Amino acid sequence: MKQIILPLIGTMIFLILVGFFVTNPEKYIKNQTSENKQKIVKINDLEISVDISDTPEKRSKGLSGRESLNEKKGMLFIFDEKDQTPIFWMKDMLIPIDIIWINNGEIVQIDKAIQVPEKDTPDTKLTQYSPEVSVDYVLEVNSDFSDKYELKAGDNVDLSQI
Repeated sequence: MKQIILPLIGTMIFLILVGFFVTNPEKYIKNQTSENKQKIVKINDLEISVDISDTPEKRSKGLSGRESLNEKKGMLFIFDEKDQTPIFWMKDMLIPIDIIWINNGEIVQIDKAIQVPEKDTPDTKLTQYSPEVSVDYVLEVNSDFSDKYELKAGDNVDLSQI
């Protein structure tokens, strides 16, 4: 009798657990998609789809290791506090970029066409990039992006969709 009852109880417990996770899949899908939902930064009338870098770990990694970046795509660095003077470098970068420094909803500086360092460049020899004034956000995009779309200091940056 135990040989029949124990497998039946095990099967019932399994079915109950599966039913528990399947009954409300929207809850699990909603949590995942809201976290992965693409964000938009708008500069003038240009919409840029961005990945968000808002933790020390994400900010440290940035675009390092990426072999390409789609057109009208970038990475937005969000800091824990406003009015920062962050230091960026090109450690482990594989693509050249423009760095767009943003403060109070406008571009305050653009470092253009920053090239990938030579392979095996020691960390101590990597060029450091920093804004001349404090910033709230930093946007990294493909090299020459700012020239292609005629972006300049003073341009309005809409971050309301972040």
